[in-house]
Amino acid sequence: MAAGYLEILRTRHAARLLAGTLTGRLPNATAAIAVVLFVRAEGGSYSLAGALTAVYGLATAAGQPLLGRAVDLYGQPRVMLPASVASALGMAVLAYSGIDPVAVAYAAMAVAGFCTPPLEGGLRALWPSVLTRQDQVHTAYAMDAIAQEVMFTVGPLLVTLGIALWSPATALVAINVLGVLGALSVVLSEPSRAWRSAPREAHWLGALRSTGLLALLGAFFFVGLALGAIIVAASAYADDHGRDAIYGWLMAANGLGALLGGLVYGARQWAGTPEKRLISLVALLAVGYLPLMLVPGVVPMAGLAVVSGLFLAPCIACAFIVVDRHAPRGTVTEAFSWLVTAFGVGTALGTAVAGPAVELGGSAASFAVAGGGGAAALVVLLATRRVLAAPGRTESVMGVDQNDPTRAAEPGFS
Repeated sequence: MAAGYLEILRTRHAARLLAGTLTGRLPNATAAIAVVLFVRAEGGSYSLAGALTAVYGLATAAGQPLLGRAVDLYGQPRVMLPASVASALGMAVLAYSGIDPVAVAYAAMAVAGFCTPPLEGGLRALWPSVLTRQDQVHTAYAMDAIAQEVMFTVGPLLVTLGIALWSPATALVAINVLGVLGALSVVLSEPSRAWRSAPREAHWLGALRSTGLLALLGAFFFVGLALGAIIVAASAYADDHGRDAIYGWLMAANGLGALLGGLVYGARQWAGTPEKRLISLVALLAVGYLPLMLVPGVVPMAGLAVVSGLFLAPCIACAFIVVDRHAPRGTVTEAFSWLVTAFGVGTALGTAVAGPAVELGGSAASFAVAGGGGAAALVVLLATRRVLAAPGRTESVMGVDQNDPTRAAEPGFS
């Protein structure tokens, strides 16, 4: 599989698109951590930090599918770059004004979140036009998930490093400047400029008319909730142990676990349908969250953080394929963006609930919220497994992957 990854990265434009997308998504990937640390440095409470992060997450959730639909309709450059600049400006306002007046902080978070460019869905829409075989597209999804976990591993360390070298406000601005440069690299590339969505059926629901996609979104809402709770719980755990740096290391350990899990998952071709495989992966993910409630010493806690992340990247990679199988034709960017939205709403709720949970029952109570989120995601998948098992049984859902580059070319698709 390593050879497969190298083959993809040697393909023209692939490395640039992957690197640019990851850099462009860095502000979104580190927003929760950067905002929590910024608010705490400004003297704000955990509840305020959780609320501001929740506003950012909810605004991102609202903006992603709308911007994703705009990309499907008007192309990537017209949407991605202006959105990235606007999002960065929102974060700059927060860094400059601080948390007082609080209304300005909330407004800045709303703008930064809503304008987050749908680079994640955009990259997955580009892979079929860059790669030559369907098996390469699926490998690229796995590689994308692995690279994403590298970003989630490195991102917290970059934030804490920036705070150590400068200040929380400067680190916040610097991360967002990098994000704009990453988006610029993507939209100036030939595949991004040439890409057009497949023809779509006019429908106000867009990608949401797929019942299978709705089931998947429900499950990943709760996966996001679990991750949001972990973000706040890890910060509280670090406070309990008197060192802010522990927070970054715990989140990096969680990302490292996801990276390792993604590497193992991508090392082989899997038999059976991706829908059934996703149920098993989410079950393992849920089990991995439970030991975090033990809140042991720093070293064993770091080990538990690695374990809790092991199945996240495999879940994400498998979900990419499921989205591809269930998304109505011509809604590929929007469908992937809805997955980001469901995950983001869940993360926002997780951070909002975990903040009061910390104040009521300590970090263990907040980690319990994460365990509950994982269990709820599994329940959703089990309850909807019949819907998920039939990606081609409705007129609006394709029976084959709409991103399959080996299918006949259609007008408007390149």
